[in-house]
Amino acid sequence: MPDTGADQSPRRFAPGWPLWLFTLGFLPILLGLGFWQLDRAEQKRELQTRMEQRREAPPLALEDISTTRDPAWRRLQLTGQFDPGYIWLLDNRTRNGQAGVEVLQLFHAHPGDQPLIINRGWLPWPDRRHLPGVPTAAGLLQLEAEVVAEAEPGFRLRGASTQGWPRLITQLDPAVLAGHLDLDPPPLIARLQPGSAAALRLEWPALSMSPSKHTGYAVQWFTMAAALLALFFWAGYHRPVSGGNNNNDEHD
Repeated sequence: MPDTGADQSPRRFAPGWPLWLFTLGFLPILLGLGFWQLDRAEQKRELQTRMEQRREAPPLALEDISTTRDPAWRRLQLTGQFDPGYIWLLDNRTRNGQAGVEVLQLFHAHPGDQPLIINRGWLPWPDRRHLPGVPTAAGLLQLEAEVVAEAEPGFRLRGASTQGWPRLITQLDPAVLAGHLDLDPPPLIARLQPGSAAALRLEWPALSMSPSKHTGYAVQWFTMAAALLALFFWAGYHRPVSGGNNNNDEHD
């Protein structure tokens, strides 16, 4: 019989147990990460909608917002004065690639002398051997500010905070700041809006990650999951090429 040089037997799906373990181990992880990113994208869309609605609403007085269950992103109309003795410099803040700090200062709102902490904006810090000078904000002032939402849990850059005032800090934690002032409960933290007196550079950064970026990450994870499945089926049907041994003996 002539040798055709090719095995015509049908291919059998036999991926083997190592490939099964590899696929079953990583596929749920990739799919889970993809769906998690989609969920985060939906959360960010809801947050953006809530922020826009609250920013379009008329500003409230501090005594009115104190009874609000969720005051984040509410606008405030304030009258009062800054306390020159209590200033925090929030480190590791950049604008256009330039290092600097955000200046937070204790503010006494009238009437009632209710304390809150106001982020006045950004200052450059070119020489880290000396703390940057903070422009004064004296006298009775009328301000418009926006309540800052609590920071999301997760990674935070930690570092040594200075003692004395102004005090250098590396993270914005209302409970820690309240401890510096011996206040309980922690005061609201708000940031100035454009046109307010005593404002510094107010280029507030947008959300840490947009909904579209979360969706893009989800597509990447799902693409990797699809590639893993394709590899699984390709390897399962692929038969290794046999060696050059030919068991068919030729006879005269």
